Formats: sequence, C-alpha cells, structure tokens
Amino acid sequence: MNNLYYVIGAGVLAMFYAFWKTGWINSQDEGSDRMKQIGASIADGAMAFLKAEYRVLAIFVIIVAALLAFAANNQGDSPLVSFSFLVGALASGLAGFLGMRVATKANTRTTNAAKDGLAKALNVAFVGGSVMGLSVVGLGVLGVTGLYMIYDSLNLFNDTAKLIQALTGFSLGASSIALFARVGGGIYTKAADVGADLVGKVEAGIPEDHPLNPATIADNVGDNVGDVAGMGADLFESYVGAIIGSMVLGWAIFGELAYVTLPLYIAGAGIIVSIIGTFMVSAKEGSSPQKALNIGEFGSSGIMVIVMYFLITYTVETNAMGIFYATLIGLAAGLGIGLITEHYTGTGTKPVKSVVDQSITGSATNIIAGLGVGMQSTFIPVLIIAVAIVFAHQNAGLYGIAMAALGMLANTGIQLAVDAYGPISDNAGGIAEMAGLPPEVRERTDKLDAVGNTTAAIGKGFAIGSAALTTLALFAAFSEIIKSKLGESPFLINISEPIVMAALFIGAMLPFLFSSLAMGAVGRAAMAMIEEVRRQFREIPELKAALEVLGKGDESSWSDEDKSIYEAGLTKADHGRCIEISTQSAIKEMLLPGLLAVVTPILIGLLGNLVNMGPQALGGLLAGVTVSGVSMAIFQSNAGGAWDNAKKMIEEGTEINGESYGKGSDVHKAAVVGDTVGDPFKDTSGPSLNILIKLMSVVSLVIAPFLF
Repeated sequence: MNNLYYVIGAGVLAMFYAFWKTGWINSQDEGSDRMKQIGASIADGAMAFLKAEYRVLAIFVIIVAALLAFAANNQGDSPLVSFSFLVGALASGLAGFLGMRVATKANTRTTNAAKDGLAKALNVAFVGGSVMGLSVVGLGVLGVTGLYMIYDSLNLFNDTAKLIQALTGFSLGASSIALFARVGGGIYTKAADVGADLVGKVEAGIPEDHPLNPATIADNVGDNVGDVAGMGADLFESYVGAIIGSMVLGWAIFGELAYVTLPLYIAGAGIIVSIIGTFMVSAKEGSSPQKALNIGEFGSSGIMVIVMYFLITYTVETNAMGIFYATLIGLAAGLGIGLITEHYTGTGTKPVKSVVDQSITGSATNIIAGLGVGMQSTFIPVLIIAVAIVFAHQNAGLYGIAMAALGMLANTGIQLAVDAYGPISDNAGGIAEMAGLPPEVRERTDKLDAVGNTTAAIGKGFAIGSAALTTLALFAAFSEIIKSKLGESPFLINISEPIVMAALFIGAMLPFLFSSLAMGAVGRAAMAMIEEVRRQFREIPELKAALEVLGKGDESSWSDEDKSIYEAGLTKADHGRCIEISTQSAIKEMLLPGLLAVVTPILIGLLGNLVNMGPQALGGLLAGVTVSGVSMAIFQSNAGGAWDNAKKMIEEGTEINGESYGKGSDVHKAAVVGDTVGDPFKDTSGPSLNILIKLMSVVSLVIAPFLF
C-alpha cells in the first residue's frame, strides 16, 4: 500500500505541472486591445455555457447518487458506490473546467505569438493543450487511487471485491458527465459552426471568422466547449474506466492485490512519461508542426514501453511477460489506429485528395466521396482492434484485454495535449481574422489549424479504439461479477436464446438512434442560428451596408465613405444573441441522448429479469451496442475529418485537372457544404458514440449486483 503514495505523488505532480504551465500562459502577451476584447468575449461565452451545463448536470448527479445509495442499501451493499459516483462526476467536471479555462487564455496569446513566427505560436498552443492533458490524468489518478487508499485504510469493507465494486461508481460518474459534456458541447459548437458557414461563407460570401458574421464568436466558443472540455471529459472517463476495469478483473481472476494495484502504477508512470513527452515537442521556424508533435507523442510511447516492462515484471509474478505483451499490444494498436486515421483525414493524403477532386462537380459528389472515405476507413481500425483483442487474450486472458486498453491509454496526458492544441489553434485563426491582423499571421494559424484538424481526428480515432478495448474490459468485469453471484455456475450468453437475440438487435440499433438524436439536435439548433444570422444581416442597417462594402472587393479600392461604413458595421453584430441561442439549444437537446444511455441498460436488465435472464439480456445488449457503435463512430469521425481537411486544401489553393481553385470558387463552396455536413459527424454524434458504449457498460457493471 505504501507504494501507492508514489502514484498519488505522480497525480500531484501532474496538477503542479498544469498550474505551472497555466501561469506561463498567463505571462504571455495577449496582443492588441481588440484581440483582448475578442478573447474576453470567447472566454465569457465558454464559461457561461459551462455554468449553465453544470447547473443542469448537478441535478442529474444528485438524483442518480441518491438512487445508487438507496439501491445499495436495499441490496445490503455499501452506499459508498454513491460517494464514488459523486467524486467521479466532480473530477470529470473539474478537468473540463481547468482545460477550457486555460484554452480560452491560450488562444489570443497563440495569435499574438504567430506575429513572430510559426514555431512560437505552436509552442503556446501546445502548452495550452498540455494543461488539459495533465489535468485529466492527474485528477483521474488522484481520484481512483485516493478513494482506493481511503476505503482500504478505514477498513470500510470486509472484502476486497466489494471495495473495488464501490470504485466502479467513480467510473460511472465520469462517464455520465462525459456523455453530457460531449453531446452538449458538440451541439453547441456545430450549431454555431453551421450557422456561420452556411450564411456567412456560402450565402454572404464573406471570409471564415469574419467580424461581420454574428455567429463568429459563438463558433469560437464552441471550439472550446466541444473540442476541449468535451474531449477532456471523454478521455477522462476512458482513462478511469480502463484503470477500474483492470482492477476489477485483476482481483476476480487472480485474487491478489498486486494485479489490482498494477494499473495504478502504470497510470502513475504514464503521467511522468507524458510530462517528459511535452518537453520533446519543439519546432524551429520553417519545420513541420506535425513532425514536432509526432516526436513528442511517439517518443513518449517508446519510453513508456520500457517503463511498463520494468513495472510489470517487478510488481507481478504470474505471467508477467504475458501481461507486458498484452499491454504493449494495446499501445501499438492505439498508435496504429492513429496512423490510419491520419491517412484517411490528413491534409494532402490520397483519400482527402479524392474528396477535393470530386468537389469540382458540386456538393453532391463531394458528400458522396466523403461518405465513401468514412466507410472505407472503418476496415483497418476494426481489424487492428480485433487482432489486439485476440493476441491480448492469448497472452494474458481477460486481464490482458483490460491491460491492453490501459496500455493504449497510458500516454493519455501527451495524447490529449496534442489533441487540445487543435481547437486553440483554430481559435487563434479566428481571432487573427476578427482583429484584422496581417495576412501572414492568418496563414501561420491556418497551418497550425490544418495540423490540428489531423491531430483532432487522430485523437478521436484513439478515443474510439480505446473505447472498444475499455468496453470489452468492462464487459468482462461485468461477467466476472455475475459469475461470482452465481457461485460456481458459468455465466454464458447464448445468442440462440430469443431474449438475448432481441437485446442484441436493440443494442445494434442504439448507435443509430443516438446519432439521429444528436444530428437532429444539431440541425434544429443550426436552423435557429441560421435564422438569427439572416435576420441580423437583413434588419441591422449598418451591418447590411458593411456587407455591401465588403462585396466591392479589395480594401485598397474603398473610398473614405466605404471605410467609415465598414467600421460602423463591425460593432453592430449581436454576438451575444448567437451565443445565447447555442447555449440554450445545447442544454435543452443534450438531455434525451444522455438519458438514453443511462436508462436503456437498466430497462433491459429489469425486463430480462421477468424471465430470469436479466444478466444474459444485458450481455446481449452490450455486445450489440459495442460492435455497432465502434464502426459507426469511426465512420462518422473520419468522414467528417476528411471533409474538413478537403475544404482546408482548397482554401490553401489546389489544382484539379490542371486548373487552380481557391477560396470563393464553386469548388470551395461545394467543399464548405460537405464540411458543414461532416461537422456534426466528427464533433457531435461520432465522438459521442464511444462514450455511449462505455457508459452503458459502466451502468451494467454498477447494476450487476442488483440483477438477482
């Protein structure tokens, strides 16, 4: 037990690092008064949304905690599962808050740094992202390890199995917050993004992130609430789910504490390695930002392999090398899925170029090409996941699968840092445009943003891959708990049983229903945003006149009167109203998809119990939602990423059939439409699906003792 203090120390170090780097970000120059004003508007909008979201989630958390405590008391189990749930929800929310707070500070400073060069801007954006990454792993390790040590030291349980079962509440709390944060943030950001793109870029013909567009500030706010806070909560629950799933199986299979504490040691070591990895990210002027980020990510992975070998062989005796190989397989699978994702979504790659080429015949062929790329992109990642499952099981059984998931997530700190860098860079480009900075500044931020699109897509692929393995580990943990309740009787899920097959079909359907609810929510919120932007362009005279001036072309040809009219219009766009629309829509629309994931496993378990097959029916449900959900998530995320970077390639200037095309061309307009379709794919429904499958598994794990 004493050795766990080192794990606690690693968690504390992560939080110290996060606060240290936050101070460094705060010390950087924000730039002009105009940039400060824009940055403050984005930060205020982001915090307003987060406060509104957390007020609603607080009610949900209190109700669920009370129900968990009541159910546990009735079953003779410990109500501490409820306390763990509260701590998990609090930690997840705090991780999102800390990450978004620093991201909204780093955006203006990245823009200002871009005045001096690409390398300096990359450094500021990455440091901002690293705060998110280290906050997530730090709070995750402190939460799980701290609760384990407190429960153990106070002798609150007479059985280690019940102690670990109480910890599953922490994972449930994290997963619940993550789903609502992902869905709510995704609805917010895509409503604003679609409104800004369709009315601003396509209808009005004004540049992206232009200050005359009323939805611009809301769009930049959305990047933070969706891709920073949402992604942070997503990987937080994956991270703690993999740790707790491994702990449950370690005790159920081996009955030794060494196999329970090993996941905690690996998580603690992963923090140290991730911090080392952040110092490996460095770029010189003129070098590739992607290369710099890859050095940090892959370099830290190499160090992690060595660390895991010594930790595993030192901690456990039985099948130590098998467990190491399983963990290594998980790490390799994560990197492999990331590389495949980069191939299908990266700027200049063959799949993305095919989307660009087919944009020449309009938006319809652009959309068809993007759908094809997304569907094809599921093939290799699913094979990688399948191979990882088989070989991890061969080396270390069910525990090996759980450790493979943990191996994939061992470098979450650096992985999330690379991912969170993207929305900061995107915001920096928007601020450069709105502040009227020189074109070379926007060119530098656009380069960072293009790399950020790829890193975000890789991060989503990584999250989905880890979700598949984590879900399987949680499913295995669920099976072990059911087996322990049955005594010596084996727990078998027979698909020839009608109740199991019915549940399997329901599970396979759920990702489609969930995606439909999420996409429908984005569509309704976007419609409200589009109508508002159109109203402002139509009814605000100064704004309408400024748009007419902008339509005259190059600013050098404007008269003094034109310039005066344009300057007057810049202050008339009602950004606050657009922020309000996105916030209200997101809060209202996130509830139904979120409740679907929580309620469905409980209903299936209770209905199955009517024919004495509650656990078997629930097992069928989990199998169906996992298989269907993983493929759907990969398809949607990668299709959206391909559409996004196809648009970026055209905006930078591209050649199709010997002719050059760029911003404002019909090809560009077709790509904008495709990107708009892809936005809710990659930022709302797609990444939310991996939380759906994990949350349903965690809910099943928590309610498993109550199915008898």
